[in-house]
Amino acid sequence: MRILTSLVALLLLGGIAAAGGTLYVFWTYGQGLPDYKQLADYQPPTTTRIYAEDGRLLEEYAKEKRVFVPIEAIPRRVINAFLSAEDKNFYQHPGVDLPSIVAAAITNLKRMGTDARPVGASTITQQVAKNFLLTDAVSIERKIREAILAFRMEQTFTKDRILELYLNEIYLGSGSYGVAAAALNYFNKSLDNLTVAEAAYLAALPKAPNNYQVDHNPEAAKGRRDWVIQQMLENGYIDQETAARAKDTPITIRERDVTEIAQADYFSEEVRRELVELYGADKVYGGGMSVRATLDPELQRYAKDALQDGLIAYDREHGWRGAQRTLEIAGGDGPWQNKLSALSPPEGMPDSWRQAVVLAVGPDAARVGFTDGSTGMIPMSGMDWARPQLKNQRVGAKPQRPGQVVSVGDVVLVSARADSENFQLEQMPQVSGAIVALDPHTGRVLAMQGGFSFERSQFNRATQASRQPGSAFKPFVYLSALENGYTPATIILDAPFVIDQGAGLGKWKPANYSGEFYGPTPMRVGIEQSKNLMTVRLAQAVGMDKISNTAERFDIYRNLPHQLAMALGAGETELLRLAAAYGQLVNGGKDITPTLIDRIQNRQGKTIFKHDDRPCPNCDADLWLNQKPPEIPDERKQVTDPASAYQIVSMLRGVVERGTGRRMRSLSHPVAGKTGTTNDSFDTWFMGFSPDLVAGVYVGFDTPRTLGPRAFGSNTAGPIWKQFMENALQGEPKVPFRIPSGIKLVRMNLNTGQPARPGDQNVILEAFKTGNSPSQDRRVIGQGQTAANDDPGGDAAGGGQAPSASTGAGSGLY
Repeated sequence: MRILTSLVALLLLGGIAAAGGTLYVFWTYGQGLPDYKQLADYQPPTTTRIYAEDGRLLEEYAKEKRVFVPIEAIPRRVINAFLSAEDKNFYQHPGVDLPSIVAAAITNLKRMGTDARPVGASTITQQVAKNFLLTDAVSIERKIREAILAFRMEQTFTKDRILELYLNEIYLGSGSYGVAAAALNYFNKSLDNLTVAEAAYLAALPKAPNNYQVDHNPEAAKGRRDWVIQQMLENGYIDQETAARAKDTPITIRERDVTEIAQADYFSEEVRRELVELYGADKVYGGGMSVRATLDPELQRYAKDALQDGLIAYDREHGWRGAQRTLEIAGGDGPWQNKLSALSPPEGMPDSWRQAVVLAVGPDAARVGFTDGSTGMIPMSGMDWARPQLKNQRVGAKPQRPGQVVSVGDVVLVSARADSENFQLEQMPQVSGAIVALDPHTGRVLAMQGGFSFERSQFNRATQASRQPGSAFKPFVYLSALENGYTPATIILDAPFVIDQGAGLGKWKPANYSGEFYGPTPMRVGIEQSKNLMTVRLAQAVGMDKISNTAERFDIYRNLPHQLAMALGAGETELLRLAAAYGQLVNGGKDITPTLIDRIQNRQGKTIFKHDDRPCPNCDADLWLNQKPPEIPDERKQVTDPASAYQIVSMLRGVVERGTGRRMRSLSHPVAGKTGTTNDSFDTWFMGFSPDLVAGVYVGFDTPRTLGPRAFGSNTAGPIWKQFMENALQGEPKVPFRIPSGIKLVRMNLNTGQPARPGDQNVILEAFKTGNSPSQDRRVIGQGQTAANDDPGGDAAGGGQAPSASTGAGSGLY
C-alpha cells in the first residue's frame, strides 16, 4: 500500500507539474499572439477583372490570381481528397491532433543525426493559423504559438469556415492560389468536373507544389497522387475499384482555355490608374472587383488600325532612315540565321511584320532571309517609297534600284504584300500620336489608342500629352461670339493685324497660312477656311475674358491667359478633353464628363460605383404589364445654349463640305469637324463628329519638332480620322444633325453674308437664331465698329501681351 500510495502521489505530482508546465507554456507563448478573430471577416485576395461593354475580358489585376469558392460549393470529392492528404481527423480533433504529433515525434527521433527535414503533424487548423497569422519559420516556438492559435480558432469558428479559408488560400503551384484556380490551371475544369484522380493530384500538391509538377518530376507526382488515392480508400471515401481506376489514370495537364480578350492596352491602363486612385492598390489587386468599362472592342480595333496606318503612312512620306543594323554574313544558312535569331525585333512591332536580313541585292529586287531559314524577295515596288531622309523632314530623290536602299547584311523589317508572295519594306515610325472616340451624349469613351504601340511606350498621348490644339480651338472662339450677339453672317475684316507687344518685344503680326487677305468676309468663311486674322479680330472684339470663360466652361483649359494668341490655339490641352468639348457642341451644349467606367461591383456583386447615377425608381419592375417606360431625368448642366451650339455644328459641317476638312467630304454619313495645325507644324489635329459619335486625332513628335513644311491637320491627322469614321459608321443609319428649337434656316449668299437673290451661285442654308437674319447687322468687325455686346475692345489689352512667334503666337495656321 505504501508503494502504491507513493506511485499515485508521484503520478499526481507529475500530472500537476505537467498541467502547470502546459499552463505556463500557454501563458508564456500565448502573449501577443495575432488577433485570430479577424479571420471571421477575412476574405482572401481575389482577382479584379475589367470587362469591355460587350462582356469581353479586358484585363485582370491580382497579386495572387484566385477564384474564391464558398465551402458549400466545393464538391465533397475535393474536400475528401484534401482531408485524406492533409488531416484525416480534421472533424474530430480540437485543433491539434495529439496522436499524429506523437507519431511525428517518434519519426523525428529516428531521423536524428541525418540531414532529413523534421516532419510535422500540423492539422489544417494549424496550417490556417500559420498561413494567415504567423510565419514559415521552422522552430519549436512557432509550433507552440501555432497550436495555441489552433485551439482558440476551433473554439470560435466552425470546422467548415476553417476548411473554407484553407482551400481558398493555399498555394498549389503554377500561379494557382486556391483549389478553384488550380482546377482551371492544371485541368481546365471547374471543381465539380474533377475526377477522383485529378482531385487527388491537387491534394498532393500542398506538401511541395514545385516538387510534384508533372512536367518536371512525373514519377514523384504520380507517386504522391497515388498515395493520396490510397488514403482516400483507407478512409472510406472511395471503393477499391475506383481507387484502382484512378491510380491507372495518367496525370494529363490541360492548358486553360484562352479567354477572348479585347486588346486595349492604353485604355486598360487608364482604367487601372483610376481604380487605384479611387480604391487604392490593395483593393485593386486583391479586392475581386468586377469593372464594366465603356470600351467598344470593334471601335477600338478600328482606332488602333487607323492610327498605326496613318503614322506609318506619314513616316514613309518623310523618308527612309536606313537599316536597323548591319551583320557580317557569310555563305550558307547557318551563320546569318544564327546571327539574325540572336537579335530581338523592335518593341511594339506589328504582328504582321517580320525581321529579316538582306542576303543579296539585284537590279530589280533584294533577297531577304528569316530566322526560320526561309527566304523571300522585296521587289523595287516594295521599297520605292524609301527616299533618303534629309533635314527638317524633307526627302531626297526617289530610289531607282534596290542598291540605293539596302545592302547585303542589312537587318530590316518587312511585311507580306497582299498582291503577291513578295514582301514590302517597313520601318518603325518615329512620329507618334493618339486617337480617342466617345459618345457625345454620355461622355463614355468608346476607343482610345494613346500611341503607336503600348509595348513601345506606355505614355498615353490621349490623356497625358499637353499640346497646342492650334485651329482646333477656333470653334470655341466663334461660339463665344455667337453667345454674345454675333451671327454666322457677321462680316469680319480679313486684313493685316499688328499689335505692339511693348518695349523690346517687337510687334506681333499673325498671318493667314496663304499669306493673302480677303477683306470683309462672313464669319462662317473664317472658320471654314481657318482664317487666323479674322479669328484674332473677332477675339479682340468679343474679348478674351469671354473666350477664356468659354474654354473653362467646356473644360478645354483652366485659367487661359487673356492673350490674343490663345484664340489661335496657343494654349496647351489634352486630346481627351478637347474631344469631350466637341461632344458638348454636337449634343446641344450639354455638359459631359469623359468616363472609362460604367459600373464597379464588389466581390459580393454589390454596385459600388456608377457613372450614370440618375434616379430611376421604376426601372426594377418584375413584370412588363404594358406600363410606360420609366422617365429618367436629364441632369446634365447646360454649358451653352442649344441654338449657339447648333450654329457651330453647322459651321463645322461647312468645314467638311467646303473648307480645310474637305478630304472628309467623301464619307457617306453626315459629319463635321475642324483641322488644327500649330506653328511650324509641330502639332496637327483633326477633331470631328457625326450626330452620335465624336473622334479626335493628334499627330506629333514626343519631343516637339516640325512635322515638315507640308504637314497639316488635314493631311496627317485627317486621314486617320477619316479611316476610323469610315469603319465606325459602316452599317449605321444616316442620322442628320439635330436642329434645336429657336433655329431657322435662311438662304444666304456665302460670299457676301446677305440674303440670297435669284441667280446667286454660292448659296447655302445658314442657321440663324429666331429674330436674327443675314441683313440685320452690316457692321464690319475690324473697321472700328462697336461690337454687338457694346464692348468694342473687349480685353484687347491682354492681346498686347501675346507671346512671340517662338512660343506659339502664330498657332492655328490651318
